[in-house]
Amino acid sequence: MTTPPPQGNPFAQGQPAAGPQAPVPPQGGYPQQPGQPGFPPQGAAPYAPVPPQPSGRKLSFKTIKNIVVVIAVAGVAIGGYLASRDDANTASVGNCMHRGSASDDNPDLEVVECSDAKAQYKVLAKIEGSYLTQTLASSKCEAEAKDFQYTYTESGDGKDFLLCLKDYKK
Repeated sequence: MTTPPPQGNPFAQGQPAAGPQAPVPPQGGYPQQPGQPGFPPQGAAPYAPVPPQPSGRKLSFKTIKNIVVVIAVAGVAIGGYLASRDDANTASVGNCMHRGSASDDNPDLEVVECSDAKAQYKVLAKIEGSYLTQTLASSKCEAEAKDFQYTYTESGDGKDFLLCLKDYKK
C-alpha cells in the first residue's frame, strides 16, 4: 500500500497545515476612499470616453494648390475673353470705334456705342482676308466703301481682315 503525498508545503515539515487565507488589506494600511485618486470606483470605466472625430475630410496642400491654379487659369481666360470682346475683330459694318493708343503700329481699336463720347470712327466695310500693303488695302476699301478715310488691317490669329473707316461725326 502506498501513502498519499503530504498536503501543504513540503518544506514546512512538522508545522501544521495552514487553513484558508484571509484577504490582505491594501498596502499602506488605509482603505481606498471613493473619489480619491488611484483606482476608479467599482463599475466605472478606467478612462474617459473619447469624443467622436469630425467626419469632414481635411484638404491637403496639394489639393488646395491645384484648386488655386485652376481658379487662376480660369480668371486669366475669362479676363482675356472680356478684354477682347470689344476689339476690332468683333467690329461689324455700322459699329463705332475708339482708338485707345496713339501708335500707328498698334492703335488698339475697340468697339464703342455710337452715342458714347469716345466714338471716333465708323466702320464702313469689313473685308475678310490678308492685305499686306497699304496700297492693296486702300484699293480694296475704295471698291467696297467710296468715302472711307482710314484702313485698319489685322492678321495672325487665323482671322485676317480689313476695316474701312471714316471719322464719326455726331
